[in-house]
Amino acid sequence: MGVVFTFPGQGAQRAGMIAELPDSAAVRDTLAETADVLGRDVSTLDNSDALEGTETTQLALTVVGVASARHLIAEAGMPDAAMGLSIGAWPAAVIAGAIGYADALILVAARGRLMAEAYPQSYGMSAVIGLEEDRVQELAADLYSDDAPLYVGNVNSDTQIVVAGRDDALDRLAEAATAKGASRVQRLDMAVPSHCALLDVPAERLAEAASGTTFHAPACAYFSANRRRRLWQADDIRDDLVYNMARTVYWAASARIVHESGYELAVEMPPARVLTRLHPAMEGPGEAVAVIDAGWHNAAALIRRAHTSAD
Repeated sequence: MGVVFTFPGQGAQRAGMIAELPDSAAVRDTLAETADVLGRDVSTLDNSDALEGTETTQLALTVVGVASARHLIAEAGMPDAAMGLSIGAWPAAVIAGAIGYADALILVAARGRLMAEAYPQSYGMSAVIGLEEDRVQELAADLYSDDAPLYVGNVNSDTQIVVAGRDDALDRLAEAATAKGASRVQRLDMAVPSHCALLDVPAERLAEAASGTTFHAPACAYFSANRRRRLWQADDIRDDLVYNMARTVYWAASARIVHESGYELAVEMPPARVLTRLHPAMEGPGEAVAVIDAGWHNAAALIRRAHTSAD
C-alpha cells in the first residue's frame, strides 16, 4: 500500500503552528536551516500579525510542511508520493527531491511578495459549497465584468468550488449562489485572487526569478493538482511550481488519480485537516488521515504499517 504525503494550501494557516511542531532533530535542523536562509527568527513567521501577510503565510506553511514531513520520514520512512494544494506544492516538491529546501524558501518568499504586490487589497476568494462546478462556472461567467472579474480557481470536491475575484463581485456571487441553492458561501482567509488569469503576470515574474534555480527529477512520485497527473521531469515540475498560482486547482480529480495509481494511504501534513476532509470517497482499500487528528506517533505507525503491507 503506497503512501502519499499531502500538503495544504493557504487558508490552512493558524497562529503558533511552527511552535507546535515536535521537538525532534529533523524539526530542529529544518528550523535552523530556515533561519539561516531567511536571516530571521523563525518564531516571527507564525504569530497572528505575521499571518496577515501573504508572503509570511506562505513561508510559514512551507516551513511547517517540510519540517513535519522530515520528522515523519525520520520516524517511519520516505513517502512513495507527494502532492500539495497551491503553496503546498512547494513543500511537496522539496520532500520529493525536486528542489532544494533553501531554493524553495527563496522562491516562496518571492511568490508571496509578487502576489501581494499585484493585489494589495480588495481581492480574495470564496468557497461555494453545495453546487457543482458547471453551475458555479455559469454564475461566475454571468457576474463577470472587466472591472469586477470572477474566475473559478479551485475545484476542491464535486460540490466545493472556490471562486477568485474582487470583493464586490464575490459579494454578488454569494447572493446569487445562495439563491441557486448553495448551502453556504464562505470567504476564505486569502488576500489575493489565486489560481486564475489575474495572476498571470506575477507567475511570469516568478518564472524569471526561478530561471537560475536547479530543479531535479523527483526521487518519489510527484503529482500535480493543477495538471491532474504525475510529473516525472525536472522542467515540468519547475513549470508546475512557478505557474501554479495562476492555474486552476483540481484537488478531487487529482486525489482520485493518486488513489487509482496505487497510493492508498494519504497523510496530510499540519497545520490542517482540509485535504483529508476533501478526500473523495472511492472504491477499494484506502485511508486519508491528518497528522493533527492522528497524532505524530499514530501517523508514523500508519506509515510504517503501509510500508510493511507494500513489502
